[in-house]
Amino acid sequence: MAQKNFEHEISDILCCFFDEPYLDTDSPSDFDPVKIADQLRQLGDHYDETVIQPLMRDVQKAATDQASVAFTKSVDMLCRMWVAERPEVVPEKHLLKATMALSLYVKRNCPDLKNHVRGAIVNIINNRLSNWIMQQGGWEQVSSL
Repeated sequence: MAQKNFEHEISDILCCFFDEPYLDTDSPSDFDPVKIADQLRQLGDHYDETVIQPLMRDVQKAATDQASVAFTKSVDMLCRMWVAERPEVVPEKHLLKATMALSLYVKRNCPDLKNHVRGAIVNIINNRLSNWIMQQGGWEQVSSL
C-alpha cells in the first residue's frame, strides 16, 4: 500500500469517526472507512468508562495550545497500563486502542478540543502506527483485530 493512499485512508476514516463528510469514491477495494470507523469506535467504547475518563481530565484542564501534548501523554500512559496488564498483545495494538478510546472521549465529551487533538491523532497514526498497519495488510485487517 502506498503511503499517499494510506494517508488518504486515514483522513477518510477520521472523517467517518468524527461524523464529518468525506469524499466517497467507487474504488474496487474492500476499503470501507465507515465500517472501519465503526469498528474503531467499538474498540474505544470498551475502555471509556473504567479507564479513559480519569486520563482525560488532564486533557480537559490543559490550555488550548497544550491539548495535543496532554492528549499524546494520556495515550502513552494508557498504553503503558495495558502493556503491563497484557504483555502478549503487540504494543501497536495497545497504541491504536488507546488513541481511538481517547479520541472517542474527546468526540463525545469535549467537542471543542476535537480540532486541537486531531493533529496528535494523525501524528500518532502516521509516525507510530503506519508501518504496523501496513504490515498487517491495511486498515481492513487491523480494524477487525
